[in-house]
Amino acid sequence: MKVLVYGAGALGSLVGGLLAREHDVTLVGRDPHMRRIREDGLRIDGEVDARVTPRALTDGRHRAADLALVTTKAYDTDAAARALATGEYEAVCSLQNGLTEERLVAALDATVLAGTASYGARFVEPGRVTCTGIGAVVVGALSGGASPAAARVGAAFEAAGVEVTVADDMPVRRFEKLAVNAGINGPSALARTENGPTLDGPAGGVAREAARETARVARAVGVDLPDERAVTAVERVAGDTAANRSSMREDVENGRRTEVDAVYGAVVDRADRHGVPAPTCRTVGSLIRGWEASRGLR
Repeated sequence: MKVLVYGAGALGSLVGGLLAREHDVTLVGRDPHMRRIREDGLRIDGEVDARVTPRALTDGRHRAADLALVTTKAYDTDAAARALATGEYEAVCSLQNGLTEERLVAALDATVLAGTASYGARFVEPGRVTCTGIGAVVVGALSGGASPAAARVGAAFEAAGVEVTVADDMPVRRFEKLAVNAGINGPSALARTENGPTLDGPAGGVAREAARETARVARAVGVDLPDERAVTAVERVAGDTAANRSSMREDVENGRRTEVDAVYGAVVDRADRHGVPAPTCRTVGSLIRGWEASRGLR
């Protein structure tokens, strides 16, 4: 399969690199990372050891592929959509945090699939990423049900040795992913803890309540996500990635803009529209935004 990965940072490079073991892959990202990959290939180490030679570009406009994977930060979704709209793709799948797929649907003619990726990835240096945890990719139709496009994408991941599930319940899984983001990202960033200690320590109550609020919002919009499933998902991911730092903690540590709007904004905005209380997500989001504002990131 011909695959374009738009947003080849840590996760995009890891997923694209794994696919490049079997498929024709083009990574779209920033220099000097893309330049080093063009010169020396992409090195993956850690839980996976591989060296691959995908194409590496800084301009994702006017391209064509069977599949485009979107792995940018959520706040770059609109820019990604504008670039992808200049090309031709049979399917586009988001592996981003937050609920970004509707923005891709609005901009693109291609079939837009929903997806999740639970692999741990860390950018080490240009041309090199570390797999910090073996996970899985889940892909399926945005509205749920069977999808021939999702089945083809799933088969491509499987052929490359990537653990994959083709799911018919993506509406629930999208909000479950959002619950995991809400439960781990903000509390770990504020407490400066790794994922495991975030749930095991004093911040664990905040993390679990953020997940419950997300589940209540999901049910308010017609998606049947029980509180228990949301909390269990947060606990499972925190346990599986106990030594990892969340993406939001990494952003805070490095003085970068976070995905607070895509995570906590997504929960709070829907809560307000449907009259559902979400005080924990509102507070965590406000604190992260306050940190961003103090550093001129907003």
